[in-house]
Amino acid sequence: MDTYQGSCHCGRVRFRVTGRLADAIACNCSICTKKGFLHLIVPPEQFQLQSGEEDLASYRFNTQAANHRFCRICGIHPFYVPRSDPDKMDVNVRCLENVDVTTLKPVQFDGKDWESAIVGHRDREAQRNRDA
Repeated sequence: MDTYQGSCHCGRVRFRVTGRLADAIACNCSICTKKGFLHLIVPPEQFQLQSGEEDLASYRFNTQAANHRFCRICGIHPFYVPRSDPDKMDVNVRCLENVDVTTLKPVQFDGKDWESAIVGHRDREAQRNRDA
């Protein structure tokens, strides 16, 4: 696993994350599509907010389970607590420094059909954990 630095556009919100870019996920749900979010879901101990807590705002919708965090200054959504894994942190790979997202092959997640897609996602994650 590698460690990456990340930030919002204006740089007020800065963070560090440790993870594998091979685990990136692309979701086709309405919010991920509109935001262009490319997911890297990690345990909280692999994420560290370095600055900008006071500049973060939250957005919740539908089930209210996900806590979408964004910079109130520039509007960028660098990370959030996902509905799929509320005990983890979901980082937007597009907010990581020195990462060329065009070289990645993210796993596709059918967020338009979230309820049935999450079952397959959790099965794949369990298999990956067994293989690790």
